[in-house]
Amino acid sequence: MTTAPYNYSYIFKYIIIGDMGVGKSCLLHHSGVSFMEDYCPHTIGVEFGTRIIEVSGQKIKLQIWDTAGQERFRAVTRSYYRGAAGALMVYDITRRSTYNHLSSWLTDARNLTNPNTVIILIGNKADLEAQRDVTYEEAKQFAEENGKVYHSRSPCTNVEDAFLEAAKKIYQNIQDGSLDLNAAESGVQHKPSAPQGGRLTSEPQPPKEGCSC
Repeated sequence: MTTAPYNYSYIFKYIIIGDMGVGKSCLLHHSGVSFMEDYCPHTIGVEFGTRIIEVSGQKIKLQIWDTAGQERFRAVTRSYYRGAAGALMVYDITRRSTYNHLSSWLTDARNLTNPNTVIILIGNKADLEAQRDVTYEEAKQFAEENGKVYHSRSPCTNVEDAFLEAAKKIYQNIQDGSLDLNAAESGVQHKPSAPQGGRLTSEPQPPKEGCSC
């Protein structure tokens, strides 16, 4: 489908990482992202989506890669970490095992992305408070101890803040000069303004490998 382009100034690349079944693709499906159709239970490989947000008066296009959480796909999904400006690292507050695996996901993110990649820690399924198995205090401490990891409590049905929070921090890195836009690994592209009008466009996408929630 071809539609009129948005008037956006930047493209930010995001990745969503975490164990299988923590709700990574729910973040995609509940955030107004435009992506390939045919919804199915678990991501196989990667799923790709785009959306437009606004930060400090600048329209920014997010290119979001939802990666599979199964161990057998880790070798494939690691290649998508490179050149990511933001990473949403998700665990399920009702499953402690998904929290315990965060260190492994964080190690991959730090080894495979650039030093200025903004990492947002998301405790998902916060609407299931009665079944909580990981306390907010634990997650907050994990974020503080690991530095440059910012904790968000956005549940699957209210995820706007997580995407915006990451974008604001990335944009701030651009403004203060700590993010070099000329570096391929920055995860940011600066685009000249396009004509006003139109709707979210579907960009050329890789062959569909699967989807999830």
